[in-house]
Amino acid sequence: MTFSHEDAGTPEHRWSQDWRSDARLSIEALFDGRMPERVIVVAAHPDDETLGAAGLVRRMARAGVAMDIVVATNGEASHPNSPTHTAVQLAELRQIELEQAVELLAPSARTHFLNLPDGGLDAEELAEQLRRIVAAGGRPGERTLLVAPWRGDGHADHEAGGLAAAQLAAELNLPLLEYPVWLWHWATPDSSEAPWDQLEILELAGDEQTLKQSALLMHASQTAPLSDEPGDEALLAPGFLDHFARGFETFIPTPSSGVFERLHADADDPWGLQDRFYERRKRSVALALLPRERFAASLELGCSIGVLSAELAARTDSLLALDISPTAVAATQERLSDYPGATARVASVPRDWPPGDFDLIVISEVGYFLSRTQLLDVVARAVASLAADGVILLCHWRHPIDGWELDGDTVHELFRSASSLAVFAEHREEDFRIDLLVRPPAVSVARATGVL
Repeated sequence: MTFSHEDAGTPEHRWSQDWRSDARLSIEALFDGRMPERVIVVAAHPDDETLGAAGLVRRMARAGVAMDIVVATNGEASHPNSPTHTAVQLAELRQIELEQAVELLAPSARTHFLNLPDGGLDAEELAEQLRRIVAAGGRPGERTLLVAPWRGDGHADHEAGGLAAAQLAAELNLPLLEYPVWLWHWATPDSSEAPWDQLEILELAGDEQTLKQSALLMHASQTAPLSDEPGDEALLAPGFLDHFARGFETFIPTPSSGVFERLHADADDPWGLQDRFYERRKRSVALALLPRERFAASLELGCSIGVLSAELAARTDSLLALDISPTAVAATQERLSDYPGATARVASVPRDWPPGDFDLIVISEVGYFLSRTQLLDVVARAVASLAADGVILLCHWRHPIDGWELDGDTVHELFRSASSLAVFAEHREEDFRIDLLVRPPAVSVARATGVL
């Protein structure tokens, strides 16, 4: 791919008129329902991070996420024929501009200038520098997000930045978001290089887009002429900047294998669902509380290896079991092989909530792995999907849940307070809690079956 910033490029209206990606990016979904603890944003040159990811940077900063902005080169080769600025002066100027932009977007972010050569960025060298930065921040952990230029952006330095980040993400099992910059200039909506099947959109809200535009103005050496002299022309033309005035940013995500996938990959039954008397008893109590012997269509969230799924499948015409772990889903699917109406699927809720109505929705030991916002979304979707005679079964551990925002009692109380459902039955003991919720009025089994 060869192009020049002096080319006319594809006008923004071409992209807006033929936009082909509806996928929405969920940062929490990359971390099994939690926000990251740390975000490392890689820029090949000062201003890449603002062009491609300023809205994301602002959002993470407002959420209190620790942030590192890593600038590989100083962009000293942006004006090779400048009569007024040497490469050293340009490097100093662009560092100042970046610091001002970061101060506006994320005042507490740590900025790292690596001083690598502009126009000759080496992926291996950058990857080694990134390893040091990750290690200097303490334990890499499972909740570090890498953000970098897209490997297919057509600019050699951007490609090196993306390759270095991808290498590190693979080594440390970290999720990676790649942001295109020059793609919007040299490609068109119908170009085979436009990665429509991979792009996900982050809608910008509140002050995110406004501050992004203000931060772009901080990079005056690129958005405005250095002087009136030939060789000092603005590098980024107004038509190019139009691509970054959108109300959203675009990323190409590469998820890591999350904590639940690692749990299931490392052990056949990580929760002891088959062997522990506690788990067998809890399932028996939950199933005994159900107000009907049989259901038409059931949905189970967080099926793990499918032990409960198989017992539900014996009592329902149709069962859809969901889990975020592909290994767990494969085990569940095997366990459901004797039930033609039952199937398991990889999904992250609420994002992948299935269509259709269900007369039984089981949410067991999964609610506290969601954020409060996600749980409220699940409540709304569950109520909307509940058949007129449907039942929602909630079952959760009542002891502390380390590393997660919610606990079992909070999950149940939020579900009850945020829905208009009635309590059909409830069971509480020291270790776990079960609530059965139905559309009002709640009618007892004796009354429903004519005993009363």
